[in-house]
Parts: sequence; C-alpha cells; structure tokens
Amino acid sequence: MATPDNTTRWTVKVSKDTDIAVRSLLAQRGLKKGDLSKFIEEAVRWRVFEQTLSETRAAFSDLEPEALQDLIDEATDAVRHERRETLANPPKPEA
Repeated sequence: MATPDNTTRWTVKVSKDTDIAVRSLLAQRGLKKGDLSKFIEEAVRWRVFEQTLSETRAAFSDLEPEALQDLIDEATDAVRHERRETLANPPKPEA
C-alpha cells in the first residue's frame, strides 16, 4: 500500500448509488472515512490484476497446455537462477 510520502491525490466522480453503497459497506465493517482511499486502492489493484490476467490468458490461448507449462517453467528457472546469483554475489558498497 501507499505510504504518506508516496501518494497521489485523485479527484473522481461516482454515482450517488455507488457512493452510498461503498460508504454503507465501510460503515458496516466499522471502517472510518479515511479507509475509503484504502478501499479504492485495493479495488483498483484487483481490477488491474484481473485485466492483466485476462489479456495474458488471451495472448497464450493458442498454446497447448504442455507448451505453456514449459514456458512458465523456463521463465521460473531463469528468475530463480538470477535471484540465486544476486544473493550469492551481492553488489559491493561504493566507498
């Protein structure tokens, strides 16, 4: 989540029905007015994730499951190898 020094102020407009629904939901859960920003940020993150996942699935829809798994395994192995190398050989601090 964002920290106080790492935020951007948005001005958004929503329907009155949406405003009432969200504020009622937050109130039912005992959340305060300031929690609206946290709720919105989480909702936006989930929506971005869902759209990215949908686009990714569409991009690989023509691959056979085995071929897709091979690509995933190859990428995972490469990242793990790179991470191990970084941990084994950390950069030296500049003097």
